[in-house]
Amino acid sequence: MPVTDATEPQQILKEVFGFDSFRGEQETIIESVSAGNDALVLMPTGAGKSLCYQLPAIARQRAGHGITVVVSPLIALMRDQVLALHELGIEAAFLNSTLSPEEFTRTRERMLAGEITLLYAAPERVTNVSFLVDLATLHDAGQLALFAIDEAHCVSQWGHDFRPEYQGLTILHERFPDVPRVALTATADALTRQEIAVNLDLERATQYISSFDRPNIRYAIDEKKNARDQLLKFIKRDHDGEAGIVYCLSRKKVEETARFLSDNGVPALPYHAGLDSSVRQRHQDRFLREDGLVMTATIAFGMGIDKPDVRFVAHLDLPKNIEGYYQETGRAGRDGEPADAWMVYGLQDVVLQRNMLEGGDADERHKQVLRRKLDALLAMCESTQCRRQQLLAYFDQGSEPCGNCDNCLNPPETWDAGREARMLISCIYRCDQNFGSQHIFDVLRGRETDKVHRFNHWNLSTWGIGAEISEQQWRAVLRQLIAIGYVRVDPDHFNVLRLAGDWREFVKSEDPLELRVAVKKERSTRKRAAAVAEGEDPLTPDDELLFEALRTWRKSEADERGVPAYVIFDNKTLRGIARTRPTTIDQLAEVKGVGAAKLETYGAAVLSRVSQAPDADALDGDAAPDPGHPQVHPDEPVDHTSDESSVISS
Repeated sequence: MPVTDATEPQQILKEVFGFDSFRGEQETIIESVSAGNDALVLMPTGAGKSLCYQLPAIARQRAGHGITVVVSPLIALMRDQVLALHELGIEAAFLNSTLSPEEFTRTRERMLAGEITLLYAAPERVTNVSFLVDLATLHDAGQLALFAIDEAHCVSQWGHDFRPEYQGLTILHERFPDVPRVALTATADALTRQEIAVNLDLERATQYISSFDRPNIRYAIDEKKNARDQLLKFIKRDHDGEAGIVYCLSRKKVEETARFLSDNGVPALPYHAGLDSSVRQRHQDRFLREDGLVMTATIAFGMGIDKPDVRFVAHLDLPKNIEGYYQETGRAGRDGEPADAWMVYGLQDVVLQRNMLEGGDADERHKQVLRRKLDALLAMCESTQCRRQQLLAYFDQGSEPCGNCDNCLNPPETWDAGREARMLISCIYRCDQNFGSQHIFDVLRGRETDKVHRFNHWNLSTWGIGAEISEQQWRAVLRQLIAIGYVRVDPDHFNVLRLAGDWREFVKSEDPLELRVAVKKERSTRKRAAAVAEGEDPLTPDDELLFEALRTWRKSEADERGVPAYVIFDNKTLRGIARTRPTTIDQLAEVKGVGAAKLETYGAAVLSRVSQAPDADALDGDAAPDPGHPQVHPDEPVDHTSDESSVISS
C-alpha cells in the first residue's frame, strides 16, 4: 500500500479505530495537526479529544516524522491511555516513576530507536535536562513528530487544576520551534484560554472551540439537608448497581462517606491523596474494571479517567468554580448514554468556599478573579432558570432551555423576598455587623437566648420581626444574599456577617427580590436511564441476550489480560455486534469500533459467541432454558446481576 494512502486520516480512523466518520470538528483538527500546524483544542469530555492527537501521531509516524511526545499530568492517565493504544495495535509507552530502572532504560532505548509512536510523560520529566537531550537527538535525526500537551488548563493559574510545572513547557517551542504542538483541554473559559495560549506560546495557533454541551447529562442541584441520606436515596432510586463518583472536599469526609455507602448496601471505595499510593492504585483499578462500584473522592481523583459507563457524578460539597464543576461532572456519561450530575449545597458550603478564598495566599488581583468565578457558580446554584443554559453561558455559548435539568423538569417555587431580605440586612446592621448567622436568626425570630439577653438585642427594632419565617427559610435568604453579594462572611472574625456591595441602595429601594423557596417538594427529577444512547435503536429481546453474553465474554477476556473491559470493546460496539450479528470477519469489520488490531485479536472469539447466541423465544416458551444464560421477558428490564456485573463490597 502506498505511504500516502496509509497516512490518510480517514483510512487510519477506519483501520485502527474502527470508525467510518469523524465527530464534530475532529476531522478539521486532525488534518491540520497531521499537516504540521499548531492548535489549541477545547473539546468536552467524551467528545473524542484524545483522537485529535493520537491519530495525527500515527499519521506523522507513518509519514516518517517519528515519535509524538504526550505531556500528561497523571501516572494513572498515562497507563490507561497506553493500555488502550496497545489494544489498538499502536506502539505506545510511558516514562514515569512506576518503571523499574531496567524498564526505564528499555523504554528510552525504544524511544531513541524509533520503535514508539506515542510516548507519555509528565511535564517535570519532559522539561528535565537529560530528557531534553534525548529530544534533541530525535530532532536532529528528523524523528520528533509532534508535542501534544493534554489537560492544558493546568498551565493557567485561572484554571481549575493549576499546576505550575506546566508553565515550563515553553522550552519545547524554544528548543524545537519547527515541531508542531497541540494543546488540549475539556474546560477553559475565555481568561483561561488566553493564558494557555500566552504561556505555551500558542497565540498564533488556530483555536478550535467545540460545543460545551453534554446533552446526555442531567444537572440537578438541591438544598443540603442531610447530605449522606440524600445521596443514598438518590443512588438507590436512580442508580442502584451502577458506577458513579462522589466528590467531597475533605479526606475525612471521603472515608466517612465510603463507609456509610458500603454499610448501606452500596459498594464504595475511598480515594484521596492521603492514602498510600498502592491503595489508591488498587482502588482505581477496581473502579475501572468492576461494574457498579462507587468511588468517593477528593478532586485528586478523576482527571483523565476514561471509564465510559460512569452513570452519575455527585457533589456533597460545593466546588470552587464552574470550570471545576464542569470538568468533574463531565466524567459521567462518556459513552453518550444518560447520566446524572447531582449536587447538594447549603449555607455552610458558601461560607467555607468564601473563607478558603479569602484566606488563601493569592494576591488581590488573583482573588478578585476567583471571587467572580465562585460568584458565577453560586448564581447557577441559586438560579431558577435552566441549569444547562447558565452552564453554557459561562463558556460564552448560547442555548435554549434543555427541558432535562431539575429546574426545567420541576420549576422551583419562588417568592418575593424583598421585605425579608431587608429585614435580614437591617438586623445585621443593627447588630453592628459583629455576629454570626445563628445569632441573627435568633434575633429575627424573637428567641430569648443567653446571647440575646447579654447584648440586650431583645431591645432592637428587628427583634422578633421575622418570627413567622422558619429558620430554614432564613438560611436560604441569607445564602442567596451572600450569592448576590449584599452580605459576606468575615473569615478573620469568627465568621461574622458583614454587609457588602450595594446593600444600602437595595434597602432604600422598594425593588422586589425573587428568591427560591427553601423547601421544595420531594420529586424525582429522573426517568430511569434508557438502555441505549439517544439515536440508537433499542435492542430486541434476542439482541439483549446476545449483548449480555458478549459482556460476559468481554469481562472474562479483560480479567485475563488485566485491562478494563471497555478497552476491549465498549458497550456501544457490543450493541452494534448484537444488532448486526456478523457471521464473517468482513462483516464484523463493518461494526463501529472494530479496528484491524481488535479484529485480529478478538474476531474469532466474537464470531463464536454470535454463532452460539441464545434465542429469547425459545427461553420464553416451554423449552428448557439454557442454564448458561439468564431468562429475560420482553416486557421486563434486563437484570444485570450476572457474574460479569457482580461487585465486591469494600
